Amino acid sequence: MTNNQESTTTSVDGSLLSLDKISSSYGPRAAIRQVSMEVKEGSQVCLLGPSGSGKTTILRAIAGFQRLSSGTICINGAIVSNPGYELPTEQRRVGMVFQDHALFPHLTIAENVGAGLRKLTRNRRRKQVLELLDQMGLGAYSERHPHELSGGEQQRVALARALAIKPILLLMDEPFSSLDLELRETMTQEISDFLKSNNITCIMVTHDQNDAFAIASEIGVMRDGQIVQWDTPYNLYHQPANRFVADFIGNGVFVEGTVISPGVIHTSFGELQASHPLELASGTAVEVLIRPDDVVPSSDQQILAKVVRLAFKGAEILYTLETELGGVLLGLFPSHTNYSVGQTIGIQLEVDHVVAFRRLSD
Repeated sequence: MTNNQESTTTSVDGSLLSLDKISSSYGPRAAIRQVSMEVKEGSQVCLLGPSGSGKTTILRAIAGFQRLSSGTICINGAIVSNPGYELPTEQRRVGMVFQDHALFPHLTIAENVGAGLRKLTRNRRRKQVLELLDQMGLGAYSERHPHELSGGEQQRVALARALAIKPILLLMDEPFSSLDLELRETMTQEISDFLKSNNITCIMVTHDQNDAFAIASEIGVMRDGQIVQWDTPYNLYHQPANRFVADFIGNGVFVEGTVISPGVIHTSFGELQASHPLELASGTAVEVLIRPDDVVPSSDQQILAKVVRLAFKGAEILYTLETELGGVLLGLFPSHTNYSVGQTIGIQLEVDHVVAFRRLSD
């Protein structure tokens, strides 16, 4: 492809990154299929999905590590990838944070962060590195080595190194997976605040929805090499596009029901009133998603349920409840309720967002 062809596209609606029906394979196996997405400048988005869904392949293709079999990738309005052309990775102005941090153990923190700044003079490189380390709260660690830092500090070093080259797009591949739960929650919030306050355009891939919700304003849920829903975290949870998304996002159980009118579903737990028409004909057999926050304790004991399992989560407890009607529900109650395994309690359903899908025949 000629240089003239490289710049024939322009950004769409202010998009910094555009993927137009991209596909890529590992040998005979298709890793991603006809994927399209737009990422606007200054936004933080996430590709979320189980292992093998294709999310990391997309990230590698954006970075220039993975060739396309079809489709086009544009960054800042210019084509960087299609089946006949690959702009070298180092010319894409893309920063990368890897899953294992990939820090050089024999280099100091300052040397790690400055590894991509070889074209600068020594003094200018040193000044730029120290300014960035100060911004990341790592100024006192410039002469230490990676093994002398905690996991969270190493994570910030990896981010500082990716940002040192002043990329227009930051890519993060499972950046928090090696951290313990408490540190993970702290780091996701710190990095989210940093990205937003500095208006850094970022794409993260992860299998962990908590990481995705903490970082991204928009999330693409992936399955079998395709994005099956691109939406806000709120809509993914309350308005999943299909059963896979409903099952993958959050906790919950499916109960059988029947549509008796456009906005009402009959279940063994009573009738559920939808806030909007369900677009399912009366008489349709459905599965209704019941989230833990849809189940609340009831002094009226509308439904009796026995506690068969509990998971303490600090301010809340997640209960597994075996109901008198034969079904199992999950309930997320304030921890001061403190029910015990084997105890029978009264519950009721308060479903603000009715999510139902046509029930497939057995």
